[in-house]
Amino acid sequence: MVDRIIPILFLSFMAISSMVFYVVALIIWLATVLFDKRLYVLHYFTSFWASIYTWVMPPWSVSIEGKEHIGKRTYVVVSNHQSLLDILVAFRIFFPFKWVSKAEIFRIPFIGWNMTLNRYIKLTRGDRKSVRMMLEDCNKALAGGSSVYLFPEGTRSKTGVVKDFKPGAFLLAQDNKVPILPIAINGTKDALPKKSLNFHGTHPIRVKILEEIPYETFKDLSPEETAAMVRARISESVDQLKQEA
Repeated sequence: MVDRIIPILFLSFMAISSMVFYVVALIIWLATVLFDKRLYVLHYFTSFWASIYTWVMPPWSVSIEGKEHIGKRTYVVVSNHQSLLDILVAFRIFFPFKWVSKAEIFRIPFIGWNMTLNRYIKLTRGDRKSVRMMLEDCNKALAGGSSVYLFPEGTRSKTGVVKDFKPGAFLLAQDNKVPILPIAINGTKDALPKKSLNFHGTHPIRVKILEEIPYETFKDLSPEETAAMVRARISESVDQLKQEA
C-alpha cells in the first residue's frame, strides 16, 4: 500500500507546485529574455525547480561527483539513460544546457510549457523530419554558445546495461568542433524502473561527470566510432554493467 500512496502524494505535489513554479518561471522569462540570450537565469531556476522533487524524497539521495570537470565552454553533453528520474537528477548539476527531449513532454501542462520557455529542443522519435529539425536546432544552440544534453541510447535501458549509442550527438560534436562531456548515472533504474510509478524504497543515486573529451580526440573518427568510444567510457562508471558483464 505504501508503495502506491507515496507516488500518489509525490505526483500530486508535483502537479500543484508546478502551477506556482511555472508562474515564477514566466516572470523570470519576461524579466530576462531581452538581455539573457541563452536563458541561463531561467535554466538555473528550472534546475532549482526540478531539484526540489529529489530534495523532498529522502529515499532518493543524490550525489554529484566531478563538477570540477565542467569548464566554461560549450559541450555536447551525453549520458546513459535508465529512468525518468535521470532528467531530474541531471538538473542537480546546476549547469546550463539545452535538453533534447521527446515532443510529448513539451505538451505536459506547466512543466512542458516551461521547457518551451527555456528553448529546449523537441524530438519525435522515428520521425526523420523531426530528427533533422532537432539536429538543426542543436546546431543553432551550439553556435549560440549553449551546450546541448542528449541521451544517445534513444530510450531507457530496462536492465541498466548501457545500450548502443546512436551517432547523432557525436555528429553534432564533430560538425561544431566542440568537446563532449560524458556523464554516468547510477541508481535511477532501481529508484524508478522503466514503466513503473510505484515507490521502490531507498536507493542512492550517483551522477558522475567524467573528464571532457576534446574535439581533437575524435576529429578523425566517424560518428559511429566516437559513439562507441564514449559509450565505453561511460559504461566503465555504470555499476549495472559491471555486475552483469
